[in-house]
Amino acid sequence: MQFEYVKKSLKILSLVVLMALPDIARAQQKFPALIIVAQDGSGDFKTIQEAVNSVRDLGQLQVKITIKKGIYHEKLVIPSWKKHISLIGENAATTIITNADYSGKAYVSGPDAFGKDKFGTFNSYTVLVQGSDFTAENLTIANTAGRVGQAVALHVEADRVVIKNCRLLGNQDTLYTANPDSRQYYVNCYIEGTTDFIFGEATAVFQTCTINSLSNSYITAAATSPAQQYGYVFFDCRLTADAAAKKVFLGRPWRPYAKTVFIRTNMAGHIVPEGWNAWPGDAMFPNKEKTAFYAEYGSTGEGSSHTKRVAWSKQLSTKAVKQYTLKHIFSGKTAWVPNSNSSEF
Repeated sequence: MQFEYVKKSLKILSLVVLMALPDIARAQQKFPALIIVAQDGSGDFKTIQEAVNSVRDLGQLQVKITIKKGIYHEKLVIPSWKKHISLIGENAATTIITNADYSGKAYVSGPDAFGKDKFGTFNSYTVLVQGSDFTAENLTIANTAGRVGQAVALHVEADRVVIKNCRLLGNQDTLYTANPDSRQYYVNCYIEGTTDFIFGEATAVFQTCTINSLSNSYITAAATSPAQQYGYVFFDCRLTADAAAKKVFLGRPWRPYAKTVFIRTNMAGHIVPEGWNAWPGDAMFPNKEKTAFYAEYGSTGEGSSHTKRVAWSKQLSTKAVKQYTLKHIFSGKTAWVPNSNSSEF
């Protein structure tokens, strides 16, 4: 009797599973792990934003969006509820996301809900990343507004972000590394701009990147908070310049407690002997050099000589530089050590 009951129960369970299989299959089909974007219609979507919008809200599995070559004129947003997204282009030279908004540009649609009718620095982006565990590879992200003031190409607020083999192109304020709780890792990237073209509050590491200055100005403008142990750290990078850029500073503090460190960086002759600027004349935040931490270690090239560096900058000791590891820099509230060799977290 008991055996017959067990047999009947198993049969019912099997029927329930079989009936559920189509629903499971449909769910997997609705939220695939691989999405293809192609402007010619050969993929799943023609725009990157459509592909992002299709990803499951608050998903816990990494979704790979491959983007076929082309120039994508988009103002792309990865919202906070679209997590674990990877954007993978065919090639950074031929897969381009571009826009041309800038601070002061009028809204086409008129005033927004707050009564503002013009873009500011922080919404002038071409790409905005708010969803955590994001990666981008083999892409160009450009703001082509020109030299009209602040015009952000990439604005990142999310935590645990990897940008690899990408080109970030703009002029003033090319890359905004927002949010003091954000950890960002840039690997083998090319970043260019004019003034403060790497700026913001995040903890960010730049590994083997080329940083190209287009004019006489400042490369970085960190706004590190007092609670952060690290701000910007550059490992094994190259600082280059166009012919017009002959006097460039490594950085200036956007806010007190700014932290920026260059380690084993090749600095061409456009870097000024004093290296750093205190950003004088800021009435709201005077004397920022008293709290800033600006340091170098083991750099090479014509612009690397530290004999005439400003007195408030530092040269790290061999002992001190050992603390500059990804594990330490990205320790945060939760452990995170990104892998530079893949898109895996």
